[in-house]
Amino acid sequence: MSSQVVAGHRENAEVYTGEALCKQKSRELLEEICLPKGLLPLEDLEEVGYNRSTGFVWLKQKKRKQHKFQRIGRNVSYDTEVTAFVEKQRMKKLTGVKSKELLIWVTISDIYIDDPSSGKIAFGNSTTGISRSFPVSAFDLDESNGSST
Repeated sequence: MSSQVVAGHRENAEVYTGEALCKQKSRELLEEICLPKGLLPLEDLEEVGYNRSTGFVWLKQKKRKQHKFQRIGRNVSYDTEVTAFVEKQRMKKLTGVKSKELLIWVTISDIYIDDPSSGKIAFGNSTTGISRSFPVSAFDLDESNGSST
């Protein structure tokens, strides 16, 4: 999604700037929609926006970031702009996030928890229809250093 799409959702949106506030608000958002707080380990955040009426969220960081979730051995790439439509236990129409599967980067378009009691979170690609599930705990935030595990 481009900045033009974000511009269309800015009206009536909560918009935050500044790295510390943006990091705090991104974690609060994940907590509010019942997803693990370490799911978006973004750095150098410049802007976070949330339009509650449409469910549209955007996060802008200064540069792309690659992160390895150690507990599952997965590399994930986050673009400078990550967008999604959010609802309880779900991020859909996600843009700006890719996961490395073997030798190729696969775009992640959906993240969801269907059954909280299962302890699983699923990541899907709407184009291919392929999804993978992992333990929710793999995306918990390590509160001691503020990073995801």
